[in-house]
Amino acid sequence: MYARDDVATTHDWQQLPDGSHVDAAVDGFRMLADPTRLRMMWLLCGSEYDVTTLAEAVGIARPAVSQHLAKLKLAGLVAVRRDGRRAVYRVRGGHVRRLLGEAIEAADHRVTGRPDHD
Repeated sequence: MYARDDVATTHDWQQLPDGSHVDAAVDGFRMLADPTRLRMMWLLCGSEYDVTTLAEAVGIARPAVSQHLAKLKLAGLVAVRRDGRRAVYRVRGGHVRRLLGEAIEAADHRVTGRPDHD
């Protein structure tokens, strides 16, 4: 159980979020539904990467990585900063890191057959 679970009440889950929040969440999930993007995001959770280093790490061409990063940036999932002439990318915030961690943990339960828990 997470500390936030103690704070959340049944009321929190009975009120639908507004449309703009739902749309933003769906866009984020859509971006993460691609295996290459999910792998890239996983690496970006642990460190900053430039396009070349990230391309080598995931084993795809630099132009493809650049296109994926542009989409992830538009969805608000990654942030970029300049380091001289290089653009360096990272995951944007703890919410995204926790979301990815939970997604992989849930997948582990399904893959290994471990029982679900709250």
